[in-house]
Amino acid sequence: MFLRLAAIAAFLLACLPAHAQHANLRDYGIRIGVLQPGKWNAITDVPGVLVGQKTLVQGVDVRTGVTAILPYAGNIFQDKVAAAVYVGNGFGKLTGTTQIAELGNIETPIVLTNTLSVPTAADALIDYTFSFPANADVLSVNPVVGETNDGYLNDIRGRHVTKADVLDAIHAAKTGPVAQGGVGAGTGTVAFGFKGGIGTSSRKLPASLGGYTVGVLVQTNFGGVLDIDGVPVGKLLHRYYLSDKLNDSPDGSCMIVVATDAPLGSRNLERLAKRAILGLGKTGGIESNGSGDYAIAFSTSKDVRVPYESKTPLRHLTVVRNDDMSPLFMAAVEATEEAIINSLFHAETTIGRDHHRIEALPVDKVLQIMRQRGYPAVQPAASAEGTR
Repeated sequence: MFLRLAAIAAFLLACLPAHAQHANLRDYGIRIGVLQPGKWNAITDVPGVLVGQKTLVQGVDVRTGVTAILPYAGNIFQDKVAAAVYVGNGFGKLTGTTQIAELGNIETPIVLTNTLSVPTAADALIDYTFSFPANADVLSVNPVVGETNDGYLNDIRGRHVTKADVLDAIHAAKTGPVAQGGVGAGTGTVAFGFKGGIGTSSRKLPASLGGYTVGVLVQTNFGGVLDIDGVPVGKLLHRYYLSDKLNDSPDGSCMIVVATDAPLGSRNLERLAKRAILGLGKTGGIESNGSGDYAIAFSTSKDVRVPYESKTPLRHLTVVRNDDMSPLFMAAVEATEEAIINSLFHAETTIGRDHHRIEALPVDKVLQIMRQRGYPAVQPAASAEGTR
């Protein structure tokens, strides 16, 4: 009996995803792009932005969760932030997009979860909005919920995410470092045939270019041919879409959230979101037929806030000129590319529904490939983890 219980315990432990066991890409000596990251190398480097997560790992088949991104702490409905959405491939269920496109702002936190939990998350966002006394007379709310389908590892039909889970993630939101890999909405995701998850990165422009910060958070659950800073890692590992060893579907989706403190209107925020999709492409993503690839971009700048009620019919805005957008575009491309790779580097091998097993990216092998391809500064995994 004891041996049987021990075997069961060992199996359950193997099913659990271990969080943040690996370091960020930069900790291994791989530095994507030319711009410098912010203090945390996370979306929370954008002043005011908060991230909260709720991870659901239950039994042998529940591998899902919630990730909430708040543009700032407080009543977002009463003081909306400028925003835009760009659709790379529209096979998805991103709630709230048409109103964002029409009005150019968002009025709730952004919640990421699994496909079949979108209605639950939207309902929770309505409850959250109604919880503010100033919203007592509000009769319409546009909740923003993105998703990817984690049904390979997670009992998605069970719809295990509750409104309480979503509210827990929102109330847990904070600044500082962001947990990555198999956490929150990334608990059950798969990317490039390896374990995907939540990833984040940021870029800070020099003062001569405005000193603005661009931060990105991604939920990776898509396929293609993995590329890391120009090195065809997936091809060299013989693990990629249409290869003999990984001839499965590249479908699944990628949610990209881009935040900046640069004062941008919705038009230029949409242009910024477009560049995030370029970052996805640089990692080897192919935006397959069944992949919902979306980028949501918003500005935290008070110069472009939209009050729910105003005593004047006119708005006076101070925004970045078109001619000065290129540095922000580069920042969005670099931060998105690095955030996606970070999601893989942090993820751990996970067993889930029907004993499905998804291996983590073999970080040691990847680092060896990078060194062979001209990255002499790349550190072994053990060395990088020990310095964190």
